[in-house]
Amino acid sequence: MTIVEVGPRDGLQNEPKHVPTEVKVRFIELLGASGLKVIESTSFVSPTWVPQLSDASDVMKLITRRSGVRYPVLTPNMKGLEKAIQAGAQEIAIFTAASEAFNKKNTNVGIDDSLNRFRDVIDIASQENIAVRGYVSCVVGCPYQGDVAPKDAARVAVALHEMGCYEVSMGDTIGVGTPKTVVDMFLSCIDAGVPVANLAAHMHDTYGQALANILASLQLGISTIDASVAGLGGCPYARGASGNVATEDVVFMLNGLGIRHGIDMDKLLDASEFITKALGRMTNGSRAAEALLKKRHSSSRNEE
Repeated sequence: MTIVEVGPRDGLQNEPKHVPTEVKVRFIELLGASGLKVIESTSFVSPTWVPQLSDASDVMKLITRRSGVRYPVLTPNMKGLEKAIQAGAQEIAIFTAASEAFNKKNTNVGIDDSLNRFRDVIDIASQENIAVRGYVSCVVGCPYQGDVAPKDAARVAVALHEMGCYEVSMGDTIGVGTPKTVVDMFLSCIDAGVPVANLAAHMHDTYGQALANILASLQLGISTIDASVAGLGGCPYARGASGNVATEDVVFMLNGLGIRHGIDMDKLLDASEFITKALGRMTNGSRAAEALLKKRHSSSRNEE
């Protein structure tokens, strides 16, 4: 199993209060120390749209890059790609949606136009030996149009795969998916020609279905899961959408299933506790982290 940690980017992008660059850098380094092999670190988007990540270049320059760890960044267009290259990025991610309505609200263009925009980005990235991952939002439901048909999600996944994305992450952006709708969506992608090895699951926990949806995805052979420490995140264009599934909850479940992932839970909790305190939160967004940290602190007090 591979867990793609999206906390530093997807998790922090919606925070209302400014998060200092040094906090982001420390957060990423703690995540790397936990054994995570893929840490999505920031996004080279317009500061007007996402002011929280306006320090993307500084973050990429200041992090200590561990051997064997990948630090992808989000790049919505050619301008973002150019900045990512200057900052030394070796992997990027591009994004579109399975919903026409959501895509127009998010990027001001339709799905086909957004895909066409990415062709040049992928071509230049390929010339620079930069790997490209694709994101598809609203794969089972959209806040504007409602249900999204599996074939619509599959069409976009196929397009990104054929353009050269080594992996396509299918996102339940507003967390309305259930095991059945998620399985139907993934089966449609596979039937349309995207190999299961090139698909990833990106689940939000708005209705408490994320772990169930991930388990259903695992049973199909999906072996890459996106997650965010402390359940950080949401979507600025999907009102009411709560955070990503918590990395700690996913790791706890995988441990129980006996599935190898290479992550040290104790060190992951260090990162979780650090960012929760740094953001001034009273509770941790991960149920597993809350329980395990209480147990850790109780043990510490007893030893004293």
